[in-house]
Amino acid sequence: MKVIPAIDLIDGRPVRLSEGDYKRKTDYNRDALDVAKAFEDGGLERLHLVDLDAAAGRGNNLAILDKIASRTSLTIDFGGGIRSRTSLISAFESGASYVNVGSAAFKKPGEVLSWNSEWPGRIILSADLKDGKVAVSGWMEETAADGVEFISRFLASGVKEAVVTDISRDGMLSGPAIELYKMILSKLPALHLVASGGVSSVSDLLELKKAGLFAAIVGKAYYENRITIEEMKEAECSQDE
Repeated sequence: MKVIPAIDLIDGRPVRLSEGDYKRKTDYNRDALDVAKAFEDGGLERLHLVDLDAAAGRGNNLAILDKIASRTSLTIDFGGGIRSRTSLISAFESGASYVNVGSAAFKKPGEVLSWNSEWPGRIILSADLKDGKVAVSGWMEETAADGVEFISRFLASGVKEAVVTDISRDGMLSGPAIELYKMILSKLPALHLVASGGVSSVSDLLELKKAGLFAAIVGKAYYENRITIEEMKEAECSQDE
């Protein structure tokens, strides 16, 4: 299982939200490039970079993406505000290796599937769920769409990887949604499922690994000193019992 550290950006700085609420923001007052370099120096290879400004429709942090991509060797999967082909191309041109697409995938799935045909393997589905239902537009718009059905449509059409976030757990350090992920994998065993939200300890990572997750994203637990970079790397390299 890959362990992927996250940097969520507002105004160019790493922050964390609680349950996706922009009013419940913690600003860690750190330089995003310095944080990324620390991940690289610790042996981690991939970075989940989220542009919360773009997700909320109020500017973007493409300059930070470009800086991290050009000054580190990290493989970056980038998300937030990717709602058009133009924004997708801008992300790729700024250094993203993969792009996470959520709201656009829900609102115009045919167009997103055409992107996957044009850039095969580089589109990651973002499925942000609240009580099993899809939420879009920076989590501010809830829908009645079933999360598994949403993911299955894209998996059947060639999108292999999905980042699934249980919004109620994101930024809460309450443990990941293990049962949700097990249920999704039982129905979609071919899916490369990436867990996001709730990871609070190394034991959480090992439990996700045991459950068969393709990858796990670590955010607040790192910034709150619950998990070190060394522990993330060790969990990634550990053998299943």
